[in-house]
Amino acid sequence: MRQAEKTQITRARILAAALEEFGQKSYADASVNSICALGHIPKGLFYHNYKSKDALYLECVKLCYHQMVAYMKERCPQSGDVKERLRQFLLIRQAFFEENPGFSNIFFNAVLQPPEHLVKELTDLRTDFNGYLTQSYLQILQQLPLRKGVTPGMALEYFLGVCEVFNGYFRKQAEQAGDYHTLIHDHEDKLSWVFDVMLYGIAAQDSPD
Repeated sequence: MRQAEKTQITRARILAAALEEFGQKSYADASVNSICALGHIPKGLFYHNYKSKDALYLECVKLCYHQMVAYMKERCPQSGDVKERLRQFLLIRQAFFEENPGFSNIFFNAVLQPPEHLVKELTDLRTDFNGYLTQSYLQILQQLPLRKGVTPGMALEYFLGVCEVFNGYFRKQAEQAGDYHTLIHDHEDKLSWVFDVMLYGIAAQDSPD
């Protein structure tokens, strides 16, 4: 076996152990020692392949986003009733988390409890994921008659702003003591309502102007 193949196999073992570790713990609670123990990897070999815990954590987050986008692209409907498409979008997102609980933990820790010194790097890793959300939202907007004076660009800016405020609210909640799994469930439960309000507002459709 050539050295390049050995290196590839070793990195795959380390990554698999890291996905298990970060898939169960927060960034702060995870450790290189535990990753090495899980993968039966000498610490020296770990640092030969990854310069730090940070580098490995970022690779795990990157893989999480990549797998999530691929999963949703394959399953989310590209046409049909707007409300049904939105419902399916959220159901498929939820299905991904249920089928991949490790990725669920990695995703929500990166979004709701990001290590302060890695915020920029984590934001950069969200580029493709955010791009997919943006594309999906714009496709849905094409099926809706927008209010007079509202352009797709304005609607998109509003969408991105609301998403940031929404996640910011849950970041603050995550800083407080409590059941983290309940917080994640609350986040996903309210997300459906937030999306609906962004598209249709809070006023009854038959209310007077």
